[in-house]
Amino acid sequence: MGLAGALARDVSERIRLKGNRYFLGGAVRAIEGSEAHVTATVRGSEWYQVHLTRSGDEILASCGCPFFTDRNEFCKHIWAVILAADAKSYLIGDAPLTQNLYLESAYTDLGDDWEAPAEAGEPGYGWAAPPPRGPKPAPLQPWQRFLQAVQERAVRESVDGGSRYSEGEIVYQLESGEVYEASPLPAVRVQRRVRKKNGAWGKPQPMGVTPAELEHLPESIDRHILSLLLGAGDHYGFGNVPALARASFRVAGPLAERVLPLLAESGRLYFASGEASTARAGQHAGRSETRPSVDASQPLTWDGGPPWIFRLEVRETSEGNLRVDGGFTREEDRLSLSGTDALLGSSFLVTGNTIARFDHGGALPWLLELRRHGATLLPSSAAPVLSEAMARSEIDSAALPEALRYEVVTVPPTPRIKLGRPTRQGHGAREELEAVVEFDYAGTVLPALTAAGGYDAERRRMVRRDRAAEGSAIQRLQGLGFHRPWYFGARDGVLAIPVERFPGAVRHLVEEGWHVEAEGRVFRAALNLQLQVKSGVDWFELHGQVDFGEGRSAPIADLLAALKRGEATVILDDGTRGMVPEEWLQRYARVASFGEATGDHVRFKPAQTALLDALLEAQPLVHVDETFARARAELGNFNGIQPLDPPVGFHGQLREYQREALGWFAFLRRFGFGGCLADDMGLGKTVMVLALLLSRRDEREADTRTSIVVVPRSLVFNWMEESARFAPGLKVLDYTGEARALARVEDYDILLTTYGTLRRDAPRLAEHQFDYVILDEAQAIKNPATASAKAARVLRGRHRLALSGTPVENHLGELWSLFEFLNPGFLGSSASFGRAVLPQARGERGDLTLVTRALRPFILRRTKEQVAPELPAKSEQTIHCDLDPPQRRFYDELRSHYRRTLLARMARSGLNRSKMQVLEALLRLRQAASHPGLVDPARAGESSAKFDVLLARLGEIVDEGHKVLVFSQFTSLLALLRVRLDEQGVTYAYLDGRTRDRAERVARFESDPACPLFLISLKAGGLGLNLTAADYVFLLDPWWNPAVEAQAIDRAHRIGQSKAVFA
Repeated sequence: MGLAGALARDVSERIRLKGNRYFLGGAVRAIEGSEAHVTATVRGSEWYQVHLTRSGDEILASCGCPFFTDRNEFCKHIWAVILAADAKSYLIGDAPLTQNLYLESAYTDLGDDWEAPAEAGEPGYGWAAPPPRGPKPAPLQPWQRFLQAVQERAVRESVDGGSRYSEGEIVYQLESGEVYEASPLPAVRVQRRVRKKNGAWGKPQPMGVTPAELEHLPESIDRHILSLLLGAGDHYGFGNVPALARASFRVAGPLAERVLPLLAESGRLYFASGEASTARAGQHAGRSETRPSVDASQPLTWDGGPPWIFRLEVRETSEGNLRVDGGFTREEDRLSLSGTDALLGSSFLVTGNTIARFDHGGALPWLLELRRHGATLLPSSAAPVLSEAMARSEIDSAALPEALRYEVVTVPPTPRIKLGRPTRQGHGAREELEAVVEFDYAGTVLPALTAAGGYDAERRRMVRRDRAAEGSAIQRLQGLGFHRPWYFGARDGVLAIPVERFPGAVRHLVEEGWHVEAEGRVFRAALNLQLQVKSGVDWFELHGQVDFGEGRSAPIADLLAALKRGEATVILDDGTRGMVPEEWLQRYARVASFGEATGDHVRFKPAQTALLDALLEAQPLVHVDETFARARAELGNFNGIQPLDPPVGFHGQLREYQREALGWFAFLRRFGFGGCLADDMGLGKTVMVLALLLSRRDEREADTRTSIVVVPRSLVFNWMEESARFAPGLKVLDYTGEARALARVEDYDILLTTYGTLRRDAPRLAEHQFDYVILDEAQAIKNPATASAKAARVLRGRHRLALSGTPVENHLGELWSLFEFLNPGFLGSSASFGRAVLPQARGERGDLTLVTRALRPFILRRTKEQVAPELPAKSEQTIHCDLDPPQRRFYDELRSHYRRTLLARMARSGLNRSKMQVLEALLRLRQAASHPGLVDPARAGESSAKFDVLLARLGEIVDEGHKVLVFSQFTSLLALLRVRLDEQGVTYAYLDGRTRDRAERVARFESDPACPLFLISLKAGGLGLNLTAADYVFLLDPWWNPAVEAQAIDRAHRIGQSKAVFA
């Protein structure tokens, strides 16, 4: 029983609880002590001195606190010091504490009149009254408290500074632990001994040490040893509680390697008294020889030589049995097991009074059992079992008898995985596949996640498992989604994976060299792919074979068919599955989507030459025939197209870039391709096409057919006018209006019609075979599902052209509709093209680069900056208009109304079912910002901030002699503006979708100086008009598509403009 346990009966529970908190809170400071006396300073409301003195079997206690001096009762400070003294093994003495704890003041003050309390169960109560209290001392001044604190701190530092260690010395006791443990770890116990009066050392006593005390140890080697034993622990534990003192430490591994030589170097390391003899008597009853005994009175020394090597010895006896024993060797020396007094863990031994290192060579279990039981005899029939046991212990069998030797195989494992059928373990659980994981070591297959070794008893062959490689393989499986089954009773070596993650995981594993089986079918990895391109009548055929090894292969058509089905494997003729690599999936899935699988090959159209070439670029083993090679070479020389002169009869002069366009038209015609002329607006696309059609009239034979040109209705007059101006020799049939007729179409060079007429007359027009089918402003067919797009695709012609300054207005998917008209099937299906380009357009992975390269020969685009640097500058400015109070009030009321109604609707129906209402609200707010009369006809006479700003600007601009275009998407807004202009007497021209005499109105604006203003509907006049007389352009309301706004501005900023344009 410790000090605190023996004295607890003498202190009330209430005081003990308070003292416990003081002790745990670190209030006890500057403690010094011995077997007979303890002095400490305790921090309470002030610093108090506590004294404990042992006299025989009694402890006398005193404290300087008011509670003790006034009431003569044990205080919390005394109990805190008792706990601290107990922790440091002070006041131990030789005799047990059988008497009470007494108040030292009772002895001192009461003298001979003191008598023991009447009842032993109430110590400290019923004694003589304490002496009378003196006068209360005056409170200390701040400077007095300061000096007192300095003096007390000096006392504490003096006490903590080593007075505890001023007498005696530290010694260390080493215990092997062999007697009590199957896998022993040595222990070091820290003790302190002092000299007796006769000069001899007294009995060592346990000495607890805390990290805070290390710096006060007098010997540097002790500081070093104990710092290693204590580690880097904090001086304070959890909650600022002082670290408890420790006197015993387990040492093993690197710590033992460092600390045991230091302990021996100190000259104060002793083996535990009696442990070695007990070990010999209890563990080696089977041995007849004796071993040297450790002298516990002499310090242990350190053997710094090389380690002893343990050898397992198996010999045949004269009776034919097998004798298993072992011993240590070091160079020429030998040390029997009986010559070792103790083992210290798995790396050190004690022989005599010397500690030395040893290496068990993987045979530690054999070593421990032989020390416990001595040499063991086995019958000869146990040889196979003995051989396997040694093999699993990784013992070198070279020195063993021939019958016990075995082969050790060290090869890298091939991971294997077998997947079963999908199952669900429990109601509501997701469907998963169970996977049995194994490792193949050159034919020896071992289960994963087990400790089993690979021993072949027949061949006496042991496979050394590569645990690092196996661990990496399991981590790889976990990274792919495999996990240990959660359900009860899952087998060892079994993992599970969600069904949806199975295809991707298997593909990665097969590519990484795993052996994968699923439902009895082995997955094979593709080794290489050989491709060949052959030419047909009007197509190219892609042939190829995928090699999966061991004579197994599959035609490319099977691979592409599987890819189209969304599968990553093909079934081979032996029933195994050929796994397509991820890289091939990404590359040849494009082939599957753009080509047409036919038999054992994939067919492509001639227009897809560039696309097929781009698809196969990264494949090294591709053989092509002469026809495809020639076509590929000519497409590769696209940059070398030669400009052509306009034909005889063309009025005007073409610029160099326009002559290059004629060469490009010839390039497309030679290959039978359709193309898109996508030059900037205002660069004369109409003129280039007229030169082309004029040349076709001169080249064509008797059966050469008419060309059809489809334009927006607003451009009919422009085409008629441009044709009469630049190619007066061309006969143009105006196939518009109710009086249109197709009689004697062949008498005309151009059939000019509109998209509206095309939609209505598509069946009639499809009956004719045209030379060229040309779409102007071809973005009109950007949506493949519209009637215009469908009607355009049914037109028959030898050649196809599309004209558009903005072939892509909204997204890249619009290109598919355009090229489905130009070169049907060129970009595969709409869905496959969307998968190729739309993800990358959103910043995701896609095949935009591939498609761009394939499209390059078929789109000709030049900007004004490239080909017309002399064109005057174009300046754009946004004019902000502040609404006047009435219009602002109306706008705010409308905004509040829609906010309220929309929020209520979305709360009821959600956003998806409220989209039309949201769009309507945005439209009405835009109209209200332009003019209140667009929302409420009754407000048509009210003012508009936009009109006020516009009219002020128009007055200045017109007065300076400029001409102005004013665009609006709302014809009703233009109507309101006309009222204001009429009131001010401003002359203007007007054009919208209902205007019939468009040419006359354009001509008037262009030529009449008295007409400075042209009001134009954005939809009707934003395309095809040449209005270079204007040098100012106003857009009254922003369009949701910036490309439309740019088209409107380019009515003025185009070839032929000599003035700077302001928009």
